[in-house]
Amino acid sequence: MAMVKAVEPKYKKKQTAGMKFLTILFAVVSVIYVMPVIIVLYNSFKANSDIATNLFALPNADTFYGLQNYIKGMTFGNYPFWEAALWSLLITVGGVVLILFCTSMAAWYIQRSNTIICKIIYFFCIFSMVVPFQMVMFTLSDTANSLKLVTPWGILLIYLGFGAGLAIFMFSGFVKSIPIEIEEAADVDGAGPLRTFFSVVLPIMKPTFISVAILETMWIWNDYLLPYLILDGKLYRTIPIHMQFLNGSYGQTDNGAIMALVVLSILPIVIFYFACQKYIIEGVVSGAVKG
Repeated sequence: MAMVKAVEPKYKKKQTAGMKFLTILFAVVSVIYVMPVIIVLYNSFKANSDIATNLFALPNADTFYGLQNYIKGMTFGNYPFWEAALWSLLITVGGVVLILFCTSMAAWYIQRSNTIICKIIYFFCIFSMVVPFQMVMFTLSDTANSLKLVTPWGILLIYLGFGAGLAIFMFSGFVKSIPIEIEEAADVDGAGPLRTFFSVVLPIMKPTFISVAILETMWIWNDYLLPYLILDGKLYRTIPIHMQFLNGSYGQTDNGAIMALVVLSILPIVIFYFACQKYIIEGVVSGAVKG
């Protein structure tokens, strides 16, 4: 007992020092990650010439530009910002909802059927995750034109195709941990496949469902290349495409207005993430104690 009492304070001291070091390390890493966002935020209140002169200087009485960058960015050209934001919202919500429900049901069926065909489909879904987008982007535009998918409604199917790989991979891993006895009990009670999925499986998949929703939302909302290749920029613009039009000729760029629009574009994603963060934590905790 005496030996244990002698060793225990030293162990606690080393553990406390290690925790302090990790706290400081993670704090520094967090500041490094957040710093670009802070730089963009305060530069959105500076004039374009002041941004070019000193990017890292905080706005003061001489360089404070007020909300003029936000007004300029939202009223630039003959295409209003609210319309670009509306198209971004519709495409993001529609694409995420389509991906979530189609891939969650597909992953559940693949894991529960366990046939050779389902295994092949699962293999191709995983393989699609490692195929670079640049390999298909050259033929994608012609294919979308021939299939009449060059509208905001048609691009949802394209997002479903590109986003299905990661979603099915994540959903399949979670479905494996769901006891089959729960679904068998629902089948005994007379529930069909659809009712079993939506009443039994889907509520259990809620943490993964929200995690996939966050990943897909961040991807579609911030995506520039796919809408640029598919959509007609004169009729349909998302926020990233709308910001591109703030670049003038001969390399002239209105950095202040662009940074103001960047701030406006990241606000919905930040709000959505913090609103769903508690569900992700619940999913991690429930997965840790699942036996």
